[in-house]
Amino acid sequence: MSQSIFPENLLTPVFWGEIAPCEHIAQFYEHDRALLDALTGFIGDGLKTGESTIVIATPQHLKALEQGLLNSGVDLVSAIVQHRYIALLADEALKLFMVDHWPDDDLFTTFVGDLIARAKANGKRVRAFGEMVALLWARGDVAATVRLEYLWEQLCKRQEFSLFCAYPKAGFTKESSQSLREICEAHSRIV
Repeated sequence: MSQSIFPENLLTPVFWGEIAPCEHIAQFYEHDRALLDALTGFIGDGLKTGESTIVIATPQHLKALEQGLLNSGVDLVSAIVQHRYIALLADEALKLFMVDHWPDDDLFTTFVGDLIARAKANGKRVRAFGEMVALLWARGDVAATVRLEYLWEQLCKRQEFSLFCAYPKAGFTKESSQSLREICEAHSRIV
């Protein structure tokens, strides 16, 4: 049996109702269904308990998430109108702060900071999901991925919101183990 490149000591189960305001969680998944089940739980639980949510995802995952939320009884229309469900396409979001294949600190902080402020209106706690790091990783922009995780982590600590990131396992090999270690260290939990 081959040894996993994922640190076993960081792997923990997640109960979406018990996440801390500053939790930074990463999921490494083999199949989209595993991601979508976790994402629907993360976002759906937040919406059902009155929190605000931000989702920055691929078009396919966004469409599947929204269908999953509707199937689970979430009133998505009300959440959108109340700015408790804010959805963006990951590729489009990256264009707002990437400069020469590198995340610009100020542009990122302004972009995400504005989203967080909008979601926190009326004193709501915020949960955010982002696939931008996975897109960068898939493109081979490993250093930019690690830097973006760092920027998310710093903003998460300052703004106090829960953050969920996801990566398909297919992109990780033994050769990428140092970067993987840095990505894992930027998170409080690994799923």
